[in-house]
Amino acid sequence: MVTVKASKKVGRFVNTKHVDSLLKTYKKERWIHNSNRIGKADSLSVWYSVEELKEFLESAQQNGADGIKMYFGTYSKDTAKDEGYEDRQTIVLVATKNKQNEDGNSVEKNIYVKSGNKVEILAYNVGRICPPYCGGSGQGFDLDTIGISIIDNKDGMIVI
Repeated sequence: MVTVKASKKVGRFVNTKHVDSLLKTYKKERWIHNSNRIGKADSLSVWYSVEELKEFLESAQQNGADGIKMYFGTYSKDTAKDEGYEDRQTIVLVATKNKQNEDGNSVEKNIYVKSGNKVEILAYNVGRICPPYCGGSGQGFDLDTIGISIIDNKDGMIVI
């Protein structure tokens, strides 16, 4: 008898057209309403370095994770890194382990680890959100530049 293990992959690589469509739809259907409601441009992205993501993934794996859930959240006055983060949306990464319920369905359970005398969720947050911090001088925001890709190919840099 041969047992076939199902792949845990649920995502896939996508192309520029797909990304541009997602961003355009999000800005039109969600972002503009969020921005109007909070009275300033809401964040459109969260940036983390590859190095810190690797560190988080390694920690997750060391603690038995087989996946990462990305939750949407909003900074309050208490959780905001600084005033520029307050009321803006963010992404928080949470380490998870796939478990099978008694009914046979699988669910991703959040992983908790001991931290001092407490048990805490294994999570990562407080990346650089844009806006208000959109590279360059660290300030500023240009709606027309979101969703544009700069590619360095053998003939030089091209903007798509």
